[in-house]
Amino acid sequence: MTRTIAGLLATLAAAVLLAGGAALWGYDWFHRPGPAAAETTVIVERGTGLGAIAQHLERAGVVGNARLFLIGTRVLSAGRTLKAGEYRFPARASAAEVMGIMIEGLAVARRLTIAEGLSVAEALALVTKGEGLTGEVPADAMALPEGSLLPETYFYSWGDGRADIVERMRDAMGKTVAEQWAARAEGLPLDSPESAIVLASIVEKETGVGSERARVARVFLNRLERGMALQSDPTVIFALTLGKSELGRALTRADLGIDSPYNTYKVTGLPPGPIANPGRAALEAVLHPGTGNDLYFVADGTGGHAFAATLDEHNRNVAKWRKLQAQ
Repeated sequence: MTRTIAGLLATLAAAVLLAGGAALWGYDWFHRPGPAAAETTVIVERGTGLGAIAQHLERAGVVGNARLFLIGTRVLSAGRTLKAGEYRFPARASAAEVMGIMIEGLAVARRLTIAEGLSVAEALALVTKGEGLTGEVPADAMALPEGSLLPETYFYSWGDGRADIVERMRDAMGKTVAEQWAARAEGLPLDSPESAIVLASIVEKETGVGSERARVARVFLNRLERGMALQSDPTVIFALTLGKSELGRALTRADLGIDSPYNTYKVTGLPPGPIANPGRAALEAVLHPGTGNDLYFVADGTGGHAFAATLDEHNRNVAKWRKLQAQ
């Protein structure tokens, strides 16, 4: 009887030592450098279970043994789950480092840049092409009026929805306009935030030179105050295309006579809606314009514009521009 008990105790002690040794070996394996010789990108789709994640990491060469990663994560994760997403694991990352990165959700931050002055259709086309986004652009988004989406760089993670990106763009425009309208300069001939968006969209299409946006805005505001037609070429282009496509050619004299509320050569005041999606800088220029009495501007051949307060001065600037064009 005594020998039997002693044998059992010896067997139990051996088992404990063996288990302890295995645990120490497993802990060491979990924390030693991994097999990946270079940075490795892995995409884990939403809804993927721990076992499938472990196998995916092994196939990608990030961990050396899926089963050991599975066991180690269950033991050492303290009940925390691995998050789905797109990950870039550094070279030789240990299984413990891989687990920590995925528990913290340190996924790759992708970016989608919507340039200033794009139409709603153009902006939504970029959202449609956004790699890693899921779902469709909402059908009603295509019916959004111009000026509804804020041009900006939007960061997202693999698996985010296109509908969510569109909503973020709409919310960003609403918030930006509200904030800038509340802080606007006094005495502007604009009666609503919507009118500011309309004028900002014209300024956005007229110039891509940041340093002259406020001066361009002042020209149009001076014209509004005097009851003059804005005479903006981009509004005529919008009258011809409705923002659905590029015009693809230069404007003609006949184009300037088109019967449209967007033709600011024929109608005074602002057109009935924006002609594009203006960015923050264009909105800022309209609501905090430059000073001066300028009423005209024309291209100067350098990418910017020559400004004038009188028609005679403007005609001289036009003559210079036409001479440059001829050359």
